[in-house]
Amino acid sequence: MSRISDTRLRTREAAARLVAAGRRPHELTVDLIYAEIRQGSRTTINDELKLWKDEQARNDALAAALPPAVANAMRSLWSLAIEHGEEVFTARGEELEREAADATARAASLAASQAALEGEAQALRAQLEERDARFVAAAAELARAEASREAALREAQAAAAERDAARAQADEALRAAQAAHARELEALRAEHAERETALRTQIDQAAMRLEGVQKRVMMQTEEARDAQRRAETALAKTQQRNEQLVGDVQRQAADAAEQRRLAERNEKQLASAMEEARELRRERDALVQQLAHLQGQVAARTAPLPPRTAKRSRQSP
Repeated sequence: MSRISDTRLRTREAAARLVAAGRRPHELTVDLIYAEIRQGSRTTINDELKLWKDEQARNDALAAALPPAVANAMRSLWSLAIEHGEEVFTARGEELEREAADATARAASLAASQAALEGEAQALRAQLEERDARFVAAAAELARAEASREAALREAQAAAAERDAARAQADEALRAAQAAHARELEALRAEHAERETALRTQIDQAAMRLEGVQKRVMMQTEEARDAQRRAETALAKTQQRNEQLVGDVQRQAADAAEQRRLAERNEKQLASAMEEARELRRERDALVQQLAHLQGQVAARTAPLPPRTAKRSRQSP
């Protein structure tokens, strides 16, 4: 809206400049004004230009009817009034624009709030539908549970009837078993009495045998003690003989150690003699080689000269 007000104001200013430049008011056109201001729509410029031309016509008519001084004063006053009106109009327009912007912002905020509320309403509807579905499922589950409970109750009643019948049968079987057990118990008691009598007889016989065994054990114990005393005497003699043998063994061990020392010394002497023998053998081999070499030299010196050599020796004098 400020753009339109600015266009109208600039339209009036451009028209005033063109008139001041020498053009007549009725010669002004929309194209001339647009060429001057380069903004706004031609419709706005045309409307404002018509208003301006009407005002100029009224001013010119008033100026023709009044004295020049009064007409000029009225024109000045009218110009001031128009400028003031335009300023008031511009301020009011800007205020209206701010109010419109605030209203637009509030509308956008309300739209956002409405969208949020609609989202919440949709979420609540979804939750309500979900709860309804859960309620229906729970009702169905409750119906199934009720049916199951009734079936279980019927089964429990049938089981109770079967239990009563089984209990009666068990009582009858228990009484029969108790009677049979009493009979078996009497038989076992009689058998136990017989076995106890036989066992007492066996115990008496075993006691008699045990007394005989004890007597034999005591005799064997005395014999074992005598044998132990004889063994101790033999052991003392054996220990004495062992001590003598230990002394002999120690002496023999000392002799053996001496013999080992002698043997080691003899071995060392034998090793030294063998080393000397090897050294003598090496010397002998060297002497044999030297002897063979000397024999070769002697044989070479004492050998007769070849015939050809002798002939040359005779011809040489």
